[in-house]
Amino acid sequence: MRPISASAPSTPKPTPRTSWLPFVLGALACTLLGYSLGSTSILHSSPIVALALGRKQASTREHQDDEPAYGSPQDFQFAIQELRDTFDKAGDGAEDIVSTDPEDLRIHGFSENDYHPGAPHTVVVYPRSTEDVVKVVKLATKYRMPLTPFSGGTSLEGNYRGHAVGGICIDMSRMDKILDIHEDDSDLVCQPGVGWMEINEMLQKRGIPLFFPLDPGPGATIGGMMSTGCSGTNAVRYGTAKAEWFLNATVVLPSGEVIKTRQRARKSSAGFDVTKLFIGAEGTLGIITEVTIRLAPVLPTTVAVVQFPDVKKATEAVIDVMNRGVGIQCVELCDSQFMRSTNLYGASQRTYPEADSLFFKFQGPTPASLHETARIVNEVVKKYGGTGFELARSEKEARDLWADRKNALYSGLALVAGCRGWSTDVCVPVSKLPDLVYETKKDLQELGLVSTIVGHVGDGNFHALLLFRNDEELAIAREAVHRMVERAIKMEGTCTGEHGVGIGKREYLYAELGEGTVELMRSIKKTIDPLGLFNPGKVSRCRHQVFIGFRF
Repeated sequence: MRPISASAPSTPKPTPRTSWLPFVLGALACTLLGYSLGSTSILHSSPIVALALGRKQASTREHQDDEPAYGSPQDFQFAIQELRDTFDKAGDGAEDIVSTDPEDLRIHGFSENDYHPGAPHTVVVYPRSTEDVVKVVKLATKYRMPLTPFSGGTSLEGNYRGHAVGGICIDMSRMDKILDIHEDDSDLVCQPGVGWMEINEMLQKRGIPLFFPLDPGPGATIGGMMSTGCSGTNAVRYGTAKAEWFLNATVVLPSGEVIKTRQRARKSSAGFDVTKLFIGAEGTLGIITEVTIRLAPVLPTTVAVVQFPDVKKATEAVIDVMNRGVGIQCVELCDSQFMRSTNLYGASQRTYPEADSLFFKFQGPTPASLHETARIVNEVVKKYGGTGFELARSEKEARDLWADRKNALYSGLALVAGCRGWSTDVCVPVSKLPDLVYETKKDLQELGLVSTIVGHVGDGNFHALLLFRNDEELAIAREAVHRMVERAIKMEGTCTGEHGVGIGKREYLYAELGEGTVELMRSIKKTIDPLGLFNPGKVSRCRHQVFIGFRF
């Protein structure tokens, strides 16, 4: 064990009182029994009918559930004063922890990354320890204030929007310590505010040949990554946040109780996997204050790029390559518009053919293994019309090639002067990705919208960046995203591959998952958070939207 920061606050032991788990188990049992006896899933019909019915039922039941009873504006002001008094009394300096600065409230209640409706919070609190979070949760309960977690601020589906009545935004960015490194066990203990890039940079500087393989956008932090169930370009090799990369978590529940979801052993069959209860929950069940993450060995890599006649041929080539069992760490589909935008953006050291392309990142223990993988892949892609196969000749060239792929957002905006971009994602079985991409591109062309498409083609996940210049085009883009999600669900896919649900995708959960599954989630939510205080800004009054972020 190697302590990293002696000043890092200690984590309190789990509260030694009656656990909430029996109540959750009871809720699960009752829900499952009721479902098996009498529930009829909406997904017994076709996916498109299911989507339509889901939206209609969501609308007709909008007012069937009582809205949680929140405090008054006067209550919220009392809460702010008590927050200040609490941290002043502890000698922590409330002026550094409790903020009502208008700009601070705006930054935490809105986002430049998306175009979903937002609302400012009443106060922002910057805890530095699990004990601080407990204090905030207890005051939120006392004054019935909504409580929304915030960390890196990079989410794309309105995941940290404020509630209409206001509330507390709990910003975890100051809980950014790496607490322990267990190199022999290939794991690391950290607080939720540390970024994945900072972790990997620290490991590299210390000469530790390990890394954390989940790689969403720059600026993403461990707490937010766990809460949204993220992944990234490495998912084809290492999987997603649900693939045992988060071994355990310390969580503050809405009751103020502190739990640790499991021990640090690499595997366990002891009861429910409570850690996964909080992966993808988006702060609706608890506030994550400490996490143990698995690390993977760093292996040599290199990068190659190849062009294809169309997306269908490129995807068929990927399926064949993946079935060869060669060392593929990443494989990214970039459409012709993306390649054009990369040339226009001007940051690249090269000029690319403006054709549908694949970027491969090969992985292997030796240079010889990398060259063997490249040889096999080159042979395979030729069968599907692949041309111009180019393998990086040095580590620098490999980094430059991959940087061109990672600059997707900024290069995409170069296509239309003065535009803004709506970024979204869906995911389908890999074999259905060509049809989804083709139908989406056709739809966008008919609408007159310029867009780029970048896909984690190895696992069927693709991102679209829809460009618009005014409110009229924004409305068109919004409807185009809706139709894209409809197609994905019809193809046995999901409305969100790795961005989470937030408020941007919540209307689709009922159609995608079915009534029984959503009601089960809702039962768990109501059992753990009976007052409905945790991240309610993502929750409408519709009973089928009460629990929006949770995914097993």
